[in-house]
Amino acid sequence: MNYDLIVIGSGPGGYVAAIRASQLGLKTAIIEREKLGGICLNWGCIPTKALIKSAQVFEYINHAADYGIKVAGSEVDFTGVVKRSRDVADGMSKGIQFLMKKNKIDVIMGTAKVKKGGKIDVKGEDGKTTEYTAKHTILATGARSRELPNLKQDGKKIIGYREAMNLAVQPKSMVVVGSGAIGCEFAYVYSALGTKVTIVEYLDHIVPVEDEDISKQLSRSFKKAGIDVMNNASVESVDTKGDLCKISVKTAKGMETIEAEVVLSAVGITPNIENLGLEETGIKTDKGRVVVDEFYRTSVPGVYAIGDIVPGQALAHVASAEGILCVEKIAGHHPEPLDYNNIPGCTYCSPEQPAKQATRSRWVNSRSRLPVRQAPPARKTVS
Repeated sequence: MNYDLIVIGSGPGGYVAAIRASQLGLKTAIIEREKLGGICLNWGCIPTKALIKSAQVFEYINHAADYGIKVAGSEVDFTGVVKRSRDVADGMSKGIQFLMKKNKIDVIMGTAKVKKGGKIDVKGEDGKTTEYTAKHTILATGARSRELPNLKQDGKKIIGYREAMNLAVQPKSMVVVGSGAIGCEFAYVYSALGTKVTIVEYLDHIVPVEDEDISKQLSRSFKKAGIDVMNNASVESVDTKGDLCKISVKTAKGMETIEAEVVLSAVGITPNIENLGLEETGIKTDKGRVVVDEFYRTSVPGVYAIGDIVPGQALAHVASAEGILCVEKIAGHHPEPLDYNNIPGCTYCSPEQPAKQATRSRWVNSRSRLPVRQAPPARKTVS
């Protein structure tokens, strides 16, 4: 029950940190309450790309004549599309299990809560709580879909990204609130598969973290594909009482009402820092994120935090880099702090936008989790 390092959370930050720690000779364990791989492998980056691929294949078939090929009788097997996506995610999660075993990392399934003195309580599915101790603890608990006060998710008519990639029946119509990476991915997938999609974006252009010319071109592509794009618009309320959701949207011209079977809330993420024991142990937070220094040390000695729960770009490769750097510092190495102004971040969507259309060196091509272009605020020194 005693370890050199315990990592709480097995996403791209957590499992990479655990592997690096094992490689450096630290007795390591990782705690996960759901599936190894975290949101990225199970409900984010990986399964969404599988959905996009299925949508692209269907589009290729429907436009086969453009390539001199005749195809007849194509139709979407929505259940099969979803199953393929879930199978891909499950396969990746099993791959993480193999890596944990290969690197002799103990996997502890349950919900963790940090306590003083390097102690961690883990509550298993059976309700039993077991105490573990570690010289060092890394918090890597990731994030979840953000909920707006006037857009509460019920998992049926108002959904988040999890439900969007696991629906039992394909909706005939969908309103996507938010046009960031998640919103644009699902807007494309469902539109390509035959759902009537409307995007509602609060700002004056979609994919707001990308260059403006990219946004304009993608908007044209979406509209050509039959996706309605509403900029400078906000969802004020949703009436879910009837068969169709009635979405009240505030625009520059006034209030409009849109009807759709499903509303997808894609308005960002919220860090998972609740019920971790932060308050009880004195770990400082600021604006919903854990305060860390340049080597991810929190205000409590021996406790570190990486990934979506700390300031910075919420990207898979960022979390992995933070995990490696953090562990190497723990092991007595001398790593250089991460330069947050030198990190690539992209947005997956389709159709892909050529790089030559960008005013700078970014393009809408590929994404890993949720990109945040701006550099994070300067790391706070904790004591």
